[in-house]
Amino acid sequence: MLTLASKLKRDDGLKGSRTSASTSDSTRRVSVRDKLLVKEVAELEANLPCTCKVHFPDPNKLHCFQLTVSPDEGYYQGGKFQFETEVPDAYNMVPPKVKCLTKIWHPNITETGEICLSLLREHSIDGTGWAPTRTLKDVVWGLNSLFTDLLNFDDPLNIEAAEHHLRDKEDFREKVDEYIKRYAR
Repeated sequence: MLTLASKLKRDDGLKGSRTSASTSDSTRRVSVRDKLLVKEVAELEANLPCTCKVHFPDPNKLHCFQLTVSPDEGYYQGGKFQFETEVPDAYNMVPPKVKCLTKIWHPNITETGEICLSLLREHSIDGTGWAPTRTLKDVVWGLNSLFTDLLNFDDPLNIEAAEHHLRDKEDFREKVDEYIKRYAR
């Protein structure tokens, strides 16, 4: 009876006999991260929110991609916000690194692109941080939700934006609109 394990061993043996002695094991092996990414990218593309688009500048490097979020409701409606995502070698034990490339007036995103989203934290007090069971789909849906239901004025990273909203909601909205017109079209 042929099992998957024996087939993989046999295939590896055949590949090994065909390659030259100078080829190292590390050049023939695909990393755990890359194996996970092949599966996760397919799942992500099949379950992408309608307000999001993913772009891979180099299709051979699934660990580096860009995400565009175009909210269709709320304060940020009409803007296009670019995020750069890099998946580290230690993925899925550590979260992807994400930066907002679009200047934005947002309580949970700084003007320099830092993002406050609990699932992007390696360690979280409330238990909502990164876990090996999370996937790229969770990251994309979380970033998308920062413009709607995860928009959090009570635990801000950009304190000035949160205080602005508390002081004058209409002026906050006008500043958001100004940023969208200048940076997010």
